[in-house]
Amino acid sequence: MTAVATPADRQPGFTLIELLVVMAVLAVLASLVAPRYMDKVDTARETVLRQDLLGLRTAIDQFYRDQARYPQTLDELVLKRYIRAIPVDPLTESATSWIVVPPRDGAAEVFDVKSGAKQRARDGSDYASW
Repeated sequence: MTAVATPADRQPGFTLIELLVVMAVLAVLASLVAPRYMDKVDTARETVLRQDLLGLRTAIDQFYRDQARYPQTLDELVLKRYIRAIPVDPLTESATSWIVVPPRDGAAEVFDVKSGAKQRARDGSDYASW
């Protein structure tokens, strides 16, 4: 006499086909979400860069109004407590990559700052021109 497997004799679990279908659905969802996520990351970096540039330029202007001269270095802004620390450029991920722009008279002072990033922004402009 041969034993016939009844539904009560089967072990619970998923079949290989069911697992493959679930994996395929997850892969499709991930392929839809990933580009949007990367786009948001780029937008966030650009926003942080704009805010960092605004903060540094404001500190330079306040320093000039108080001291009647521009700072010699960005570190002088920290030493005189115009900023707490030199911000990290979100694109180069370094606090030392800022490009210091001297005043038009050529003095060795900080008149403006720009990003040291070589890439282009989403609008087509160079980050270094901001």
